[in-house]
Amino acid sequence: MTRSILLIGVGGQGTILISRILSAGFARMGYDVKMSEIHGMSQRGGSVTTMIRYGDEVHSPNFGEAEADVIISFEKSEALRALPQLKKGGTVITDSYEIYPVPVLTGAATYPSDALDQLKAAVPNTIVIEAFKAAEQLGNSRCQNIVLLGKLVRTMGLDEKTDWRSLVAANVPPATVDINLKAYDLGYGM
Repeated sequence: MTRSILLIGVGGQGTILISRILSAGFARMGYDVKMSEIHGMSQRGGSVTTMIRYGDEVHSPNFGEAEADVIISFEKSEALRALPQLKKGGTVITDSYEIYPVPVLTGAATYPSDALDQLKAAVPNTIVIEAFKAAEQLGNSRCQNIVLLGKLVRTMGLDEKTDWRSLVAANVPPATVDINLKAYDLGYGM
């Protein structure tokens, strides 16, 4: 059986880093893994989307609408935008964090203030955490991605299948290993 995960965030949030950690973990678990990255003006705060597929045999990292088993979102309106990708019965894990895109900042669009309500109404398996806030309280908001990784590992029941903490340590800058491990543990415990 092949499983599909969609990660979506805004440039600079570390979407690609946790995608690489997840891919390495699935490979360690013996799965065939494929990953693709889509950068939409990510340098300027645009969307960054990563697709990961893993299973016994995976031919392509890409998948279509209604094929993601899990959506991990670093920002709640991005989760809402990604909903067409989620299969029926899938899970959404999202940060409650808000980042206003340029159209909202210029007044050309409005931010969906009820994004979480819309998500929960559309997807019964919606998990909302405050990953950005938790990372800030640790002293480094850039660890938001690793908080989300911890939550995903626990939610998907992947914790007994590989040592995710060692993968985090191996993939973050050496000076940030301790804080990222704390972020992982914090997310795992949420």
